[in-house]
Amino acid sequence: MSTATGTPIPPTADPLTEALQFLRMEGIFYCRSELTGPWSLGLPPMPDCIWFHVVTAGSCVLVDSGGARHELRRGDLAVLPHGAGHRAADDPELEPAPVMDLPHDYLSPSYAVLRHGGGGPPVDLICGAVRLAHPAARSLIEVLPEVIHVDPSTSRRALEWLPSVLGMIAAETAEPRPGGEAVVTRLCDILVISAIRSWLDTDPAARTGWLGALQDPQIGQAVALIHRQPEHDWTVADLAATVAMSRSAFSARFSELVGEGPMQYVTRWRMHVATDLLREEQLTVAQVAERLGYASEAALSRAYKRTTGTPPGLVRRRGPIDLRAAG
Repeated sequence: MSTATGTPIPPTADPLTEALQFLRMEGIFYCRSELTGPWSLGLPPMPDCIWFHVVTAGSCVLVDSGGARHELRRGDLAVLPHGAGHRAADDPELEPAPVMDLPHDYLSPSYAVLRHGGGGPPVDLICGAVRLAHPAARSLIEVLPEVIHVDPSTSRRALEWLPSVLGMIAAETAEPRPGGEAVVTRLCDILVISAIRSWLDTDPAARTGWLGALQDPQIGQAVALIHRQPEHDWTVADLAATVAMSRSAFSARFSELVGEGPMQYVTRWRMHVATDLLREEQLTVAQVAERLGYASEAALSRAYKRTTGTPPGLVRRRGPIDLRAAG
């Protein structure tokens, strides 16, 4: 495979894997909840975050922001990709107690144990909120449903990995040790990404939008190449040639599957990458322009402001996202 100019580009074996690599997460808050009935918890919205809950003992009901109820049993995983406010309870009719107002036993600034309830039947949860560190991840998250519920009893693939990961999380949170928080963070990455994979495997809605386009043999390759080489001077003809399609057929199919034209997507992806380089790596606008193949700092600045509405210098001055300032 090569570009129209003859530059060789290796094929992408799994475009979806490359896309999921942008789900770089940072832990904000983890909590082991030891609950006894009756109990009801209100969990606040967490902008730009992902909430998740794992039931390690007993069962409960999760009520999402739209009022839909999700029955969770031991071993189930629920992920709320948009960080929306919600409730978890053994009796959803109870008035929820705001979880942040309850007393916690903090083992570290971002890890706590919560004990709450009326002394009845026990329910144990591992809950967490993680923030997306890469701006490009938002374009992936925005196409996901409000709640992804992974039930190992109905998903053979989930059954293969979930018990082992849950066991490791339970061991690390039950007896905190040096480095335990980093271990839990990585394990939670696995939980969230695996939940998204489960949704991709089972929900017809996953076949639409740019995420669904990744599963198309040709358009998926083109999207992955854009992700891998945003600095390349892509043209529609160039991208079409890499996947052995005519220019017109490629453009029409790309627009149909992704929801925007190829060059619009190239520009938007470059701006995602530019945001990460400016904010997280603190590169100068000139350095980012050079990294992304723009002829000048001014050219990048014009494209960035046109696409995002914000001057790139302002994004850089804001500095890295404060991953501890949620709530």
